[in-house]
Amino acid sequence: MRVLVYAASAEGPSGEEAVRRAYHRTSQDLAGVPGLLGNELLRSAHEPDRYVVLSEWRDLAAFRRWEEGAGHRDTTAPLRPFQDHEQRRVFGVYEVQDAYGGEEPR
Repeated sequence: MRVLVYAASAEGPSGEEAVRRAYHRTSQDLAGVPGLLGNELLRSAHEPDRYVVLSEWRDLAAFRRWEEGAGHRDTTAPLRPFQDHEQRRVFGVYEVQDAYGGEEPR
């Protein structure tokens, strides 16, 4: 299960640093959430002011329990100012259907 949160910043080093600080603050607050396997901050190679926070969850049920919990909004608050409203949605929830790793199918 993967969740993608789309973010954007002001161009330049200060915008990038602000997104990174918000990501690290949110990630620290998410440490230990049941079912969360990890997350990554990805920056677009073509549009350096565009980002995606990709989180990996054990399953959809674990993500939904967290999302519906009382702390969800507070935990994600640092990233909210950077939501990329130019995207169709500010986040997406995807279930892994198939995957390959290296040279062998997983």
